[in-house]
Amino acid sequence: MSTGDDVRAAVSARRDLGPEYEDAVVESFIDKMSAEIDRRVDERVAKMPSAKQVARQSSVSDAMRLALAIVSLVLGTAATIVLLALDSSTSGLVPIWGGLALVNWAFARSHRDNKG
Repeated sequence: MSTGDDVRAAVSARRDLGPEYEDAVVESFIDKMSAEIDRRVDERVAKMPSAKQVARQSSVSDAMRLALAIVSLVLGTAATIVLLALDSSTSGLVPIWGGLALVNWAFARSHRDNKG
């Protein structure tokens, strides 16, 4: 039964039963509405992620961020060593470290946008 139907039924019952039953009709209507509100709130709460899920998502994101930082430093350092061993020029360092910075920036931006 919809809320509008409940209101019509309560008004009709009040007319049929008379003013002496008005309090009982109103209480019954309020109980029905309260139960409906509780049901809707329970549905919404059930759809929300739990605190554990939110914490797990946050820790995964933190772990991914740390892993990317470590991998970037290792690859950047290794590439720097190889470049300097093969060629004494440092001109190749800018694209290497610039690319690593760009990857890290893109990763951070995508995860910030996904969080809200």
